Amino acid sequence: MAAPTRTTSRRKVPAAASLDCATAFQAMALDCVAAIKAHHSSACAGDAEAVHQIRIAITRLRSAVAFFAPIVVDAEWLRLKKEIAWLNGSLGAARDSDVLQEYARRKRYRAWAQRMIGKQLDQRQMRDHRQLVRALRSVRTQRLISAMAGWIRRGPWLARWQRRKDAEALQIYCARELIRWYGRLVRKGRRLKTLGTSRRHRLRIKFKRFRYMLEALTETVSLWGRREVRHLHRPAKRLQRALGDLRDLKRFASLADDAPQAKKDKANKHPPGYRRRKEKLLDAALASHREIAMPFAGSILQNSI
Repeated sequence: MAAPTRTTSRRKVPAAASLDCATAFQAMALDCVAAIKAHHSSACAGDAEAVHQIRIAITRLRSAVAFFAPIVVDAEWLRLKKEIAWLNGSLGAARDSDVLQEYARRKRYRAWAQRMIGKQLDQRQMRDHRQLVRALRSVRTQRLISAMAGWIRRGPWLARWQRRKDAEALQIYCARELIRWYGRLVRKGRRLKTLGTSRRHRLRIKFKRFRYMLEALTETVSLWGRREVRHLHRPAKRLQRALGDLRDLKRFASLADDAPQAKKDKANKHPPGYRRRKEKLLDAALASHREIAMPFAGSILQNSI
């Protein structure tokens, strides 16, 4: 599904030349926590878009931690990571239900969904959102949000960083890490066509994190301009979305697997145009990977070191 425009406001940060790795990470991570807080009330009220935005914020936070892992990962993060996974479980279930409901309402799939799935999806969506609201309103979530902000601002990792005398310049560190991520994505993406469902999903997450870090390094800390990284960002975004749509389509089709009607009507077990749509989405992902793997695409990173 196409991701909506982000609605969170940007905090003003110092110019990139005055930032070090720790300050850059704090700017990115605190921006994510601010987005979680901004959409919390709306998500509790059942706003599907707010749920989506909180999930994006959490993924962006995880991406920043993974990117700056040698600097920021400590025992406190490992504890927070488990709590984030707990909350993200409820967020993910509610988001999946919302996406599947969107599919069921499309003109192309509406009749098929009513015949093969029935009210099962409505019941699932209601259940998942109720569980999410309980989680979001819990003391556990409030403590988690507070703990994340505290860890970002003054966690044990920061004192360790401040004691370092061999700190690397921000631009050198970021360019080197992006080159490493880029190389891994190009290498693993070559097997995209034959990857199983779980491995393809993991690759999609890696492309999503790469895309989010490119956005953070251009929008939040202004390390590069958008024009400089567009040859990497655009195909990464298209690939991630194509694989996401493919996953959603398969999950939507699987809802009918156990339905009584599916046993009677095997010829129409899958949604209309299912096979063709799958092939089209995979072809789009493969085309995006070919584009991102072109030699000139990563040249900006090489030139930054």
